[in-house]
Amino acid sequence: MKANVSIPSSVAQAAERLAKRLGVSLSDLYTVALSSYVTTHQEDITEVLNQVYATEPSKLDDELIKVQVALLDGETW
Repeated sequence: MKANVSIPSSVAQAAERLAKRLGVSLSDLYTVALSSYVTTHQEDITEVLNQVYATEPSKLDDELIKVQVALLDGETW
């Protein structure tokens, strides 16, 4: 997938220097960097949800369960 993004010149130049120093393509450098950033922030979301569910029940309401079962009745999986 191709994406066009605008970044400050100083960041682009630093990325180019780092890619050359590491012997990787600029695309690979951006892919690794962005993947790391996304993973870090997904962990933050997981941690927040873990904190919420540490104090709040995660059980579904009985009526909601009945409605979900009724909606799925007859569906093939």
